[in-house]
Amino acid sequence: MTIDDQELEALRFPIGRAAIKPDLTGPERRSMVDRLADLPRRVREVVSGMDDAALDTPYRRGGWTVRQVVHHLPDSHMNAYVRFKLAATEEEPAIRTYQEADWARLSDSAAPVDASLDLLESLHDRWSRWLRTFDEDSWRRVYVHPKSGRVQLQEALQLYVWHGDHHLAHVQGGFQQRLVLQK
Repeated sequence: MTIDDQELEALRFPIGRAAIKPDLTGPERRSMVDRLADLPRRVREVVSGMDDAALDTPYRRGGWTVRQVVHHLPDSHMNAYVRFKLAATEEEPAIRTYQEADWARLSDSAAPVDASLDLLESLHDRWSRWLRTFDEDSWRRVYVHPKSGRVQLQEALQLYVWHGDHHLAHVQGGFQQRLVLQK
């Protein structure tokens, strides 16, 4: 059985691709910050009942394991947090990318997930508290991504909220995949 492009797209992007609005209202931003703050709880809830076999199940054929996805979230969101800090303190700083697929293959990606869940929780607590203090001008601060160009922080917020939800869906998909494999 071969998987067609549409099926692969649905597995790779279970909640769809990111749709970034150029401007958000204050209530929209507050709602997104609340979602960002709640991500660690939602991830922990999904993985709390998983054993090692479930954590080591890819969310799709050829995809990362649930464990790798859980470790990837704080890796990625620490980078995002630093990008926000740079944009808040410098004029349009150029940020650097990182090789997320290579990071996902490092030996720490096989570690128990508790430390990454704790890190994600602490990071999101600090990050969301800080974001709740932003005024309108703060949300319009910019960093420059080598591929995406100028990114306002209100756009980056949307991206990382989507990113968290996107990978949460992968974790849930890995759990479902494990149930299918057990039958």
